[in-house]
Amino acid sequence: MQSEDARYLKRKVKGGSLDVHPTEKALIVQYEVEATILGETGDEMLGDRKKCQKIIRLKSLNTNTDVAALARKVVEECKLIHPSKLSEVEQLLFYLQNRKKASGKAEKRVVKPRDLTPFEGMEIDEEANINKVEEYVELLYEGMEEKVKGATLILHLARNPVNLEELLENETALGALARVLREDWKQSVELATTIIYVFFCFSSFSQFHGLVTHYKIGALCMNVMEHELKRYDLWQDELQKKTRTCEDDPDNQALRKEHEKAFKKYQGLLVKQEQLLRVALYLLLNLAEDTRTELKMRNKNIVHMLVKTLDRENEELLVLVVSFLKKLSIFLENKNDMAEVDTVERLSRLVPCEHEDLLNITLRLLLNLSFDTGLRIKMVQVGLLPKLTSLLGDENHKQMAMCILYHISVDDRFKSMFAYTDCIPQLMKMLFEHGEERIDAELISFCINLAANKKNAQLICEGNGLKMLMKRALKLKDPLLMKMIRNISQHDGPPKHLFIDYVGDLAAQITPDENEEYVIECLGTLANLTIADLDWELVLKEYNLVPYFKDRLKPGSAEDDLILEVVIMIGTVSMDDSCAAMLAKSGIIPAIIELLNAQQEDDEFVCQIVYVFYQMVFHQATREVIIKETQAPAYLIDLMHDKNAEIRKVCDNTLDIIAEYDEEWGRKTQREKFRWHNSQWLEMVESRQMEEGEPFMYGEDGEMDRPDLFYSTDGITPASGAVSPDFFSDPYAQNGDGQHGGGADGFDLTTGTSSRPATGFGFRPDEQFYDYTSSR
Repeated sequence: MQSEDARYLKRKVKGGSLDVHPTEKALIVQYEVEATILGETGDEMLGDRKKCQKIIRLKSLNTNTDVAALARKVVEECKLIHPSKLSEVEQLLFYLQNRKKASGKAEKRVVKPRDLTPFEGMEIDEEANINKVEEYVELLYEGMEEKVKGATLILHLARNPVNLEELLENETALGALARVLREDWKQSVELATTIIYVFFCFSSFSQFHGLVTHYKIGALCMNVMEHELKRYDLWQDELQKKTRTCEDDPDNQALRKEHEKAFKKYQGLLVKQEQLLRVALYLLLNLAEDTRTELKMRNKNIVHMLVKTLDRENEELLVLVVSFLKKLSIFLENKNDMAEVDTVERLSRLVPCEHEDLLNITLRLLLNLSFDTGLRIKMVQVGLLPKLTSLLGDENHKQMAMCILYHISVDDRFKSMFAYTDCIPQLMKMLFEHGEERIDAELISFCINLAANKKNAQLICEGNGLKMLMKRALKLKDPLLMKMIRNISQHDGPPKHLFIDYVGDLAAQITPDENEEYVIECLGTLANLTIADLDWELVLKEYNLVPYFKDRLKPGSAEDDLILEVVIMIGTVSMDDSCAAMLAKSGIIPAIIELLNAQQEDDEFVCQIVYVFYQMVFHQATREVIIKETQAPAYLIDLMHDKNAEIRKVCDNTLDIIAEYDEEWGRKTQREKFRWHNSQWLEMVESRQMEEGEPFMYGEDGEMDRPDLFYSTDGITPASGAVSPDFFSDPYAQNGDGQHGGGADGFDLTTGTSSRPATGFGFRPDEQFYDYTSSR
């Protein structure tokens, strides 16, 4: 169709159905618009139809409203409703008047971008009409007041999604809006707010993001934010100067009035500025759906600007800022930017707060940040721990608070701090409120972490705490709850002795039919009970555990974790002389050596198996079996110089005891120690002798005839090698490795009731052993 052929445009509106709005006090009018282009002769050249709807909001409708009068007014003012439908309108209004609000507690939700409410200055007497867009555009070329009016009228159209596609096709209007914003945003906050709001309406729909990007509105919003934040700092400085002046001369009424005037002006400016910031940030948040656009924002320092805005008091603005930070925090680079500034410090003042949405989104942001070790430390330093603990009693925020506290509890140095809050009583209450239901993963994981600290374990056991936990764990056979109990059992002192009453119950769980994870935790709990008065022989016999141990020691017979727990358990019961003898007769020692061969690359297995040998050489019945009938001493000599310090420590202690009772193995041990500690010197001597063709200085065992080369010359150590176990309280002292104080992990070689290595890496769960500068 040629444009000159078109002469007339015929537009016809056809009324449709009426209905009530599902949630608001409003009527929905469905109608159809038919547009036809006519030629010179009046013939139809092109036609199109479009279905539309209009929402008539009835804010004044209440129980006292005259429905008949309101219906007449609606029909008179809305040309889309035919007068014949007056009775139908009246009936719908009557329904709205009597409709009850949805019962029950409304679901909490975070404010969404499309919920952006109208702001001060948007009110206008004239009703916007989509057919008058060109007139509104012309106003954008007039003075500032006319520009604001034109932009406001276009905004009223843009707030109705039905009009967006039509506005999209009007490039003149959008181009004019973008130009005015670019040129005049510094001249009028109202104008900038209104125009950005127009483009925000488009940004609420992903398909229009290209349009907003085309006019570079996002970059303009970034500039607006940066400028407004600088203005805010200037206002603050100016206000503080006036405040100080008043404080210096409190009797000067003129200064006081000037300060009050300045403060009122500041408050008015602040309201308008925060309206502008809200609209600009909402638009940027919508555009940030595209990660490439988000990266551009990050390069323009969006994180620092958002963190700076956290000082404001406007809760709606804060909801938006924190939501934006939460979205950004899922990327490492943005999280690092937040770590560089005082993000956590600024967020801490928002916890707790009365605004439910703000508190919820703040907790979600803190949860994202709590994956970083350094930021977790800051959370504790700014006092968030007791604040978060107090939220455990709030049903709406309990889950988020617990997840953050769980992350904090991962760091061993913070575990003890929970003992000084009411956290543990609340957690115990939650545990017992579950009845026979499965405990939430977050709750039980948090409890497992806290139980690894001695002070917390004592609080957990107060009253009937341990009894209730054991009863529940044994009834439900819950492996995670048993893991918590296992952590409690590792602490020396009163908590450990409480377990004497439950040894039989725990031993009864160790059967091939039970779930392996559950059995692992039961075994681990029993293995922690290094109590001198416990009759392990009776336990092993009554519950027939020796055959179970022997079966599980076979490589591949079960998961490695279960086999390892069996080895640890054997190490614990071997402290008892009669138990050790019973195990030796059952043929468990060869099975352990076979397992050592199979698991020689696993430090954890090696360490715990060597510890079993260490325990068994204390008892005469098992010492002879270890020394005479197995190759265990040879394995121990090979492991004397293992890379793992814990393995070396246990090996040295065990070999020292063997050397005291067997001269031959004592000489072999001394020879190996001599060669190791003098290896460089021996290599040098041997190489020189080879070059000069001289015979060796010593024979095969000649160096062993020179006790002064091996033993110290201070007269403390006898050259005979008859050393009692008491001397080797520090296993490294005799090796010339300097002083390694035994401390809590040292071995009491005289009694056999040593604190066994908790792991193959030499730490116990309640010790501060880690390098806390990096994330675990």
